[in-house]
Amino acid sequence: MNSPKDTNLDRSWALLFARLILGLIFFMAGVYKIFQLGPLEHARKYFLPYADTFLPVWSLWATGVVIPFVELIAGGLVILGLRTRQALVALGFVLAIVTFGHLLKEPLYEFHTHVIPRLALLLFIFLLPREDDRFSIDHLLTRNRIAGSDAKD
Repeated sequence: MNSPKDTNLDRSWALLFARLILGLIFFMAGVYKIFQLGPLEHARKYFLPYADTFLPVWSLWATGVVIPFVELIAGGLVILGLRTRQALVALGFVLAIVTFGHLLKEPLYEFHTHVIPRLALLLFIFLLPREDDRFSIDHLLTRNRIAGSDAKD
Protein backbone atom coordinates (compact mmCIF):
# COMPACT_ATOMS: atom_id res chain seq x y z
CA MET A 1 0.00 0.00 0.00
CA ASN A 2 1.36 3.42 -0.96
CA SER A 3 1.84 6.07 1.67
CA PRO A 4 0.57 9.62 0.96
CA LYS A 5 4.19 10.67 0.47
CA ASP A 6 4.65 7.98 -2.24
CA THR A 7 1.40 9.06 -3.91
CA ASN A 8 2.56 12.69 -3.98
CA LEU A 9 5.91 11.63 -5.44
CA ASP A 10 4.08 9.58 -8.10
CA ARG A 11 2.01 12.65 -8.96
CA SER A 12 5.19 14.72 -9.13
CA TRP A 13 6.69 12.33 -11.67
CA ALA A 14 3.41 12.22 -13.62
CA LEU A 15 3.32 16.02 -13.73
CA LEU A 16 6.93 16.20 -14.84
CA PHE A 17 6.40 13.78 -17.72
CA ALA A 18 3.14 15.45 -18.77
CA ARG A 19 4.84 18.88 -18.65
CA LEU A 20 7.82 17.65 -20.65
CA ILE A 21 5.68 16.05 -23.37
CA LEU A 22 3.20 18.92 -23.68
CA GLY A 23 5.94 21.54 -23.46
CA LEU A 24 8.04 19.81 -26.10
CA ILE A 25 5.08 19.48 -28.47
CA PHE A 26 4.40 23.21 -28.36
CA PHE A 27 8.02 24.35 -28.01
CA MET A 28 9.18 22.37 -31.04
CA ALA A 29 6.17 23.57 -33.06
CA GLY A 30 7.23 27.12 -32.18
CA VAL A 31 10.86 26.41 -33.12
CA TYR A 32 9.77 25.07 -36.50
CA LYS A 33 7.31 27.89 -37.19
CA ILE A 34 9.74 30.65 -36.19
CA PHE A 35 13.13 29.39 -37.31
CA GLN A 36 12.35 27.15 -40.28
CA LEU A 37 9.02 28.19 -41.73
CA GLY A 38 9.10 31.78 -40.48
CA PRO A 39 6.25 33.60 -38.72
CA LEU A 40 5.10 35.44 -41.86
CA GLU A 41 5.03 32.26 -43.91
CA HIS A 42 3.19 30.53 -41.06
CA ALA A 43 0.51 33.22 -41.20
CA ARG A 44 0.39 33.10 -45.00
CA LYS A 45 0.20 29.30 -45.20
CA TYR A 46 -2.11 28.49 -42.28
CA PHE A 47 -4.14 31.62 -41.56
CA LEU A 48 -4.67 33.48 -44.83
CA PRO A 49 -6.72 30.60 -46.27
CA TYR A 50 -9.40 31.86 -43.85
CA ALA A 51 -9.55 35.24 -45.63
CA ASP A 52 -12.75 34.07 -47.31
CA THR A 53 -14.52 33.92 -43.92
CA PHE A 54 -15.92 36.77 -41.86
CA LEU A 55 -12.56 37.24 -40.09
CA PRO A 56 -10.68 40.44 -40.97
CA VAL A 57 -7.44 39.78 -42.84
CA TRP A 58 -5.45 41.88 -40.35
CA SER A 59 -6.58 39.52 -37.55
CA LEU A 60 -5.42 36.52 -39.56
CA TRP A 61 -1.98 38.07 -40.05
CA ALA A 62 -1.71 39.09 -36.39
CA THR A 63 -2.81 35.73 -35.03
CA GLY A 64 -0.75 33.76 -37.53
CA VAL A 65 2.41 35.67 -36.66
CA VAL A 66 1.90 35.68 -32.86
CA ILE A 67 0.93 32.03 -32.31
CA PRO A 68 4.40 30.59 -33.10
CA PHE A 69 5.93 32.85 -30.44
CA VAL A 70 3.26 31.88 -27.91
CA GLU A 71 3.93 28.20 -28.64
CA LEU A 72 7.70 28.65 -28.31
CA ILE A 73 7.65 30.72 -25.12
CA ALA A 74 4.75 29.00 -23.34
CA GLY A 75 6.04 25.57 -24.38
CA GLY A 76 9.45 26.40 -22.93
CA LEU A 77 7.89 27.66 -19.72
CA VAL A 78 5.86 24.45 -19.35
CA ILE A 79 9.02 22.36 -19.86
CA LEU A 80 10.78 24.30 -17.11
CA GLY A 81 7.76 24.44 -14.87
CA LEU A 82 8.06 28.22 -14.67
CA ARG A 83 4.85 30.28 -14.61
CA THR A 84 3.21 27.02 -15.56
CA ARG A 85 -0.39 28.10 -15.00
CA GLN A 86 -0.01 31.24 -17.14
CA ALA A 87 1.70 29.23 -19.88
CA LEU A 88 -1.09 26.63 -19.82
CA VAL A 89 -3.71 29.36 -20.17
CA ALA A 90 -1.86 30.77 -23.20
CA LEU A 91 -1.61 27.31 -24.77
CA GLY A 92 -5.28 26.67 -24.00
CA PHE A 93 -6.13 29.77 -26.03
CA VAL A 94 -3.94 28.51 -28.88
CA LEU A 95 -5.89 25.24 -28.86
CA ALA A 96 -9.19 27.15 -28.81
CA ILE A 97 -8.09 29.29 -31.77
CA VAL A 98 -6.98 26.21 -33.71
CA THR A 99 -10.26 24.48 -32.93
CA PHE A 100 -12.29 27.51 -34.02
CA GLY A 101 -10.30 27.81 -37.25
CA HIS A 102 -10.68 24.19 -38.18
CA LEU A 103 -14.41 24.31 -37.46
CA LEU A 104 -14.82 27.34 -39.74
CA LYS A 105 -13.60 25.32 -42.71
CA GLU A 106 -14.52 21.78 -41.71
CA PRO A 107 -17.32 21.49 -39.11
CA LEU A 108 -16.65 17.76 -38.59
CA TYR A 109 -12.86 18.08 -38.24
CA GLU A 110 -11.27 15.09 -36.46
CA PHE A 111 -9.85 16.57 -33.29
CA HIS A 112 -8.76 13.27 -31.76
CA THR A 113 -5.42 13.34 -33.60
CA HIS A 114 -4.35 16.90 -32.85
CA VAL A 115 -6.31 18.93 -30.32
CA ILE A 116 -7.66 16.34 -27.87
CA PRO A 117 -4.32 14.77 -26.82
CA ARG A 118 -2.82 18.21 -26.20
CA LEU A 119 -5.91 19.35 -24.34
CA ALA A 120 -5.88 16.19 -22.20
CA LEU A 121 -2.27 16.79 -21.14
CA LEU A 122 -2.97 20.47 -20.54
CA LEU A 123 -5.98 19.70 -18.32
CA PHE A 124 -4.11 16.96 -16.47
CA ILE A 125 -1.33 19.38 -15.57
CA PHE A 126 -3.77 22.17 -14.78
CA LEU A 127 -5.99 20.11 -12.49
CA LEU A 128 -3.42 18.34 -10.32
CA PRO A 129 -2.43 20.22 -7.16
CA ARG A 130 0.37 22.72 -7.74
CA GLU A 131 2.24 21.56 -4.67
CA ASP A 132 2.63 18.10 -6.27
CA ASP A 133 4.66 19.56 -9.16
CA ARG A 134 7.87 19.24 -7.17
CA PHE A 135 10.16 18.99 -10.21
CA SER A 136 9.39 22.50 -11.41
CA ILE A 137 10.98 25.90 -11.04
CA ASP A 138 7.62 27.19 -9.74
CA HIS A 139 7.91 24.72 -6.84
CA LEU A 140 11.49 25.75 -6.07
CA LEU A 141 10.55 29.44 -6.10
CA THR A 142 7.55 28.85 -3.84
CA ARG A 143 9.60 26.73 -1.45
CA ASN A 144 12.35 29.39 -1.29
CA ARG A 145 9.77 32.15 -0.82
CA ILE A 146 8.17 30.24 2.06
CA ALA A 147 11.57 29.47 3.59
CA GLY A 148 12.51 33.14 3.31
CA SER A 149 9.30 34.31 4.99
CA ASP A 150 9.72 31.72 7.76
CA ALA A 151 13.25 32.99 8.41
CA LYS A 152 11.92 36.54 8.85
CA ASP A 153 9.29 35.43 11.39
